[in-house]
Amino acid sequence: MPDATPVNEAKPAAGSTEASARKQRGELGRALGIVVSDPHLHDPKTREMPLPRHWNTVFLGILTVIAVLGCLYVARDIVLPVVLAMVLKLLFQPLVKLLERIRIPKAIGALVCIILLLGVFVGLGALLSSPASRWAAQLPQAWPILQERFAVLRPTVAKLDHLLSGMGVHFGNADSLLSHPVGMVTAVFSGTGTIASNLLETLLVLFYLLVFGETFLRRLVEVLPRFDDKREAVEISMHMERDLSAYLLTITIINAVVGCATGLVMWICGVPGPVLWGVVAFCLNFVPILGPFVGILVFLAVGIVTAGLAWIAILPACLYFSIHVAEGEIITPMLLASRFTINPVAVMLSLIFWYWMWGVAGAILAVPMLAILKIICDRLRPFRAFGHLLEG
Repeated sequence: MPDATPVNEAKPAAGSTEASARKQRGELGRALGIVVSDPHLHDPKTREMPLPRHWNTVFLGILTVIAVLGCLYVARDIVLPVVLAMVLKLLFQPLVKLLERIRIPKAIGALVCIILLLGVFVGLGALLSSPASRWAAQLPQAWPILQERFAVLRPTVAKLDHLLSGMGVHFGNADSLLSHPVGMVTAVFSGTGTIASNLLETLLVLFYLLVFGETFLRRLVEVLPRFDDKREAVEISMHMERDLSAYLLTITIINAVVGCATGLVMWICGVPGPVLWGVVAFCLNFVPILGPFVGILVFLAVGIVTAGLAWIAILPACLYFSIHVAEGEIITPMLLASRFTINPVAVMLSLIFWYWMWGVAGAILAVPMLAILKIICDRLRPFRAFGHLLEG
């Protein structure tokens, strides 16, 4: 997960990546007329982290946060597609810059990204429609068997539902959800309809962010009154783009590998529609902590439906769990731990909160938004103490 702590300047022998990042910051800074300072000067360990001295400041800050969150909740149909477009912009920005280096205009590069995104969705939809339909047809007959095997979880589900209801997260009555599979699926995936219904808005915002994002930053820098504010804005933007783009690209590749491995083991286990379950594993892995837990239950149910009540029914869930352990304990820490660390408690609270706000889409966007918040807090002096609290 993203860590807003800047990486110290690398040694010349192994500093090609850092040197490239510094060169990029310098180029944008010169384009904006701003001298971007060296990252190691902003190490949180060497910076002051002032706390508010007046309760009026704290109270006003709390009221501001409540007002902003209230607006985000009320206007979620408008805000959610925009936030999703901003995250996708960070994911596709490296590709647009790569195409720009080979003299392809930004507008064409942005259009290529959108066509690529649509092609992936259309291709997966065509590929998965048949196996998804077959599994949906089996669900009414298989549900009584699943209810019988998961009856032991009913008290736990009821307690969890009561706990989350006290926090404002409502799934509905546990007994009714376990009795009606369609209702349970609808409750869990609430909020995804907002993205689907506003797909055009998301793509339009994504296109303009990819094409005119730097222009917007340049105008913002020109408006800021003080030189220090201008430099701070450039540094925050560059740090956010560099770290979050690297995080999103790395996580997407890791999750794709997890999806391929899961699809392969499902094929080995003889589970129908292995590609479908590979895509399910890919999507679930975007939601830390909760996603893999849901995945274990899903693949346990798949094993029961496929193999009946035999002991081999737990094999798909066990193999999926093994893949997740290898990914979570070896691959992801090896690739990301040196740069991206956020307090797991903050991640869990963020997942619960944004799921309550925006449904599954909020849970998927929770970690990127938390990373953005941490980067901004680490760079702005009045909020550095809060950014330090989010440190892993």
